[in-house]
Amino acid sequence: MLDIERHNTCTAFAGTVRIASGDLQQVVLKAKAVLDRSKYAQVLIFDDRSSELIEVDFRGTPAEVSERIDRIAGVDSATGEPQPAEETRRPGRPKLGVVAREVTLLPRHWDWLAMQPGGASVALRKLVEHARVANQGKDRLRRARDSAYRFLSAMAGNEPGFEEATRALFAGQQEAFSTRTEAWPRDVRDHARNLAAACFE
Repeated sequence: MLDIERHNTCTAFAGTVRIASGDLQQVVLKAKAVLDRSKYAQVLIFDDRSSELIEVDFRGTPAEVSERIDRIAGVDSATGEPQPAEETRRPGRPKLGVVAREVTLLPRHWDWLAMQPGGASVALRKLVEHARVANQGKDRLRRARDSAYRFLSAMAGNEPGFEEATRALFAGQQEAFSTRTEAWPRDVRDHARNLAAACFE
């Protein structure tokens, strides 16, 4: 489950029917209305970026649910403005946004880092930044595939052609993916295709 954060955009489903997409607060209130109409409704809310499920406490009135979300997300329920987060001192240099964490390396790695200009920290930051830039495309593709697969597993695991659609997703075969998902419930199919589109670019 994904923790509620500020500025989440999400999509909610009741069964295989899409209820709403957009701002978390608005989507949750629409999902709450569905649940209030039918206690048997099965509602799932997905983060639009990662397709992780967002856990929401729907107990109480819509106003209570809304206030609870604002409180968890760090928003002032009266103004709708983000509340400043409490500052906690962490190791590192706060002004530079540097955070100290443990790194485990082999002795030969430490020896090499010790010989680099600026020391181990500077060398590691340069290496990480270079790898981050060099792998942007691969990382974006991996995140898109993970997101699409997470949604498919949650919403279409029992649909005909699920296994074949999954294989097509990871093989980058857009036409095969579209064919295998054609018979799925419309809202599930369309959302799955939207998520998968980034995997075929």
